[in-house]
Amino acid sequence: MPVSSPLVSRRHLLAAAPAALALASRGAVAVAAEPAAGSAPAPVAPPVGKRILLSCKLGMIPGEAAGQKLPLAARLTLAKDAGFDGVDLDQASLYTPAEARAAVAESGVFVHNAINHAHWQQRLTSADAAERATAVANLEHCLRVAHAAGGSGVLIVVGQGGDGPAAEIEERCRVELKKVLPLAASLGQPILVENVWNRMMYDHDAPPEQGPERFIAFVDSFKSPWIGMYYDVGNHWKYGQPKEWIRTFGHRCVKLDIKGFSRKKNAFVDITSADDDVPWGEVREALAEIGFSGWATAEVGGGDVARLTTVRKQMEQALYG
Repeated sequence: MPVSSPLVSRRHLLAAAPAALALASRGAVAVAAEPAAGSAPAPVAPPVGKRILLSCKLGMIPGEAAGQKLPLAARLTLAKDAGFDGVDLDQASLYTPAEARAAVAESGVFVHNAINHAHWQQRLTSADAAERATAVANLEHCLRVAHAAGGSGVLIVVGQGGDGPAAEIEERCRVELKKVLPLAASLGQPILVENVWNRMMYDHDAPPEQGPERFIAFVDSFKSPWIGMYYDVGNHWKYGQPKEWIRTFGHRCVKLDIKGFSRKKNAFVDITSADDDVPWGEVREALAEIGFSGWATAEVGGGDVARLTTVRKQMEQALYG
């Protein structure tokens, strides 16, 4: 069950160590030249002209090498070295807004999104008001980090179906999210609901083919442009047809998470591998039909630059054909 960023293997960490340490020692290479003393650094932007931009989760990139912690700028640069257009900062709780901004400026790597995986523990659907308040504070921090980094959204898992009856927990979550909408709007950061295996808005133990209507009803209930979907294609291939979900989501589909999944094996697999039976050709057609333009982020096992490059190439095959 995809509840957090995959861990980087020891083999990949060891492979990454020499290059990463060298990078950390010399400092990440910025895209623009050093600004003159006292001047503001040049803004960091993703490549121009790409309909679908490719990203990886920060959690896929080694956090240390040879026993030494890698600074955030060095980790971002490893993603750039692998050919990614940007990074989804899914470890936002580890950094202040100022630290995120500084790392983007130093590395020249665009950060398009922020996530705090504590949303699995401190949930907006919890019956405990103090826990919900913590979840709101975590979300507000993510919004500020995403804004400081120059991004365009925050992914959230809205809760857990085991917290109570569906109508009751959805209303709890709705009440809390409405408290955060003014901040989201003021910072220009949409709050994006991810479809995950949390037993909300789908039937976890039922077979396919299920539709996304309950997700849509939830998003639309806010009547706000600041609530949308961060659609994970692989997560719900087990439960429904991606082409139908994408077409039905339409404009609500703001960003994508990408992973491979095998219905036959009932397991997550490498994107476009022999075991991956996600119908990527149909995904591409549906995305074109709704005019999707935006970020697609890998959420798979990470590692060194070679491994990250492989993932980027797999994403290109899935999304570009």
